[in-house]
Amino acid sequence: MFAVIIFAVFFVVACAGVPLMYALLATTVGMIWSYGLSHPLESIFLSFISGVEPFILIAVPLFIFGGELLSKGGVGKRIVAFAVTLFGFMPGGLGVVCVVSCLLFGGISGSAIADTAAIGSLIIPMMIQRGYPPAFAAALLSVAGTLALLMPLSIPFLVYAFISGVSMRLLSMSGVIPAMISALALIGVCIWFGKKTGCDKGGHPATAGEILAAFKEAWPALLMPIMIIGGIWTGLFTPTEAAAIAVVYGVIISIFLYKDLKWRDLPEIMLKSFQTSAVVMLVIGATGCLAWLITVEQVAAQLADWVQAVAHQQWLFLLMLNVCLFLVGIFIEPLPAMLLTIPLFLPVAQAFRVDLVHLGVVVTANLSIALYTPPVGGPLFVAASLAKAGIGAITKHLIPMMTVTFIVVLIVTYIPATTKVILWLFNMR
Repeated sequence: MFAVIIFAVFFVVACAGVPLMYALLATTVGMIWSYGLSHPLESIFLSFISGVEPFILIAVPLFIFGGELLSKGGVGKRIVAFAVTLFGFMPGGLGVVCVVSCLLFGGISGSAIADTAAIGSLIIPMMIQRGYPPAFAAALLSVAGTLALLMPLSIPFLVYAFISGVSMRLLSMSGVIPAMISALALIGVCIWFGKKTGCDKGGHPATAGEILAAFKEAWPALLMPIMIIGGIWTGLFTPTEAAAIAVVYGVIISIFLYKDLKWRDLPEIMLKSFQTSAVVMLVIGATGCLAWLITVEQVAAQLADWVQAVAHQQWLFLLMLNVCLFLVGIFIEPLPAMLLTIPLFLPVAQAFRVDLVHLGVVVTANLSIALYTPPVGGPLFVAASLAKAGIGAITKHLIPMMTVTFIVVLIVTYIPATTKVILWLFNMR
């Protein structure tokens, strides 16, 4: 009963419009006060501080700064231009370009919002000019932008690795195949839409000369995801070090090679990144307070007992996990949702012998859906703003895309080989 009440109180406070950090702290203090618990308030301060102390979290501002830097530089522009040359001839070709560009850019940004903003500012005007409904373009962009969360340098992967203790290197590589499966599913939707509506019937494939010219312009940008994924795969550097390398490399090619950024632009980008990082770290600290209360009141043990009483088999537990994560994600952003739920589900998952690396991909794939599900979702609102489309119209076009992404989540959930195949191929486990 305590578990149900604590989550109900939090959802009510959060849905009332209270900022997330204050909603978490108010729930923690309110539950201690209303139940007359003997925990000293000093414990809340200590749990807040300990929540943001781990060294691994230093990667968060690096990831965010890297995403901001690349979205403002010329990397996204070159990736889109190269993708147009390769895939623009297909039915629904510009939709395919949107998906492929988001997948490639996601491999170097790790941020769904950075992915959506960088690619959307380039591709949405092109899609609208070719005849795509603005609402469809926004829906596709908001879904494709979340592919970044399953690629290396994913911030949710970093947080999950911190909570669960699994290897960030293994987790980063495990998300690549699910991201590609998701991209293929969205490409199928784009081809279907292009043929159905006739807004983008495709054309003639590019010549070898045109492809070579586009590659010469784009190869420094295309080298980034290859370098990052290759470095993590070989163990040459950690994902945190990869984020630092992405920042340095991004500065070099954006300022000296492509010249889309000036030195005077860097302070503004850094300031915006630090502001975003500060918000993320405050939420992580506040979540640590509620997680501490959940731990000391043995809510995880109560939940584990209840789940094991209801779900007698692994497949049923995984189904319940998917449903729970989706419902939580509708109201809460992925990072705080992960910080709240993972400490509860980890003991249960271990009891059902679920591989924790595989679980991390399943959790992230589930929570990424929430980023384009109204009413919460940064990429959804960024895409809507870029396309100047209403949320109601966008939601109609989201239905086929959400259908295929739900199917992909179920495939990833019940076929662990999708997350392990790269680890097996390259003998990483």
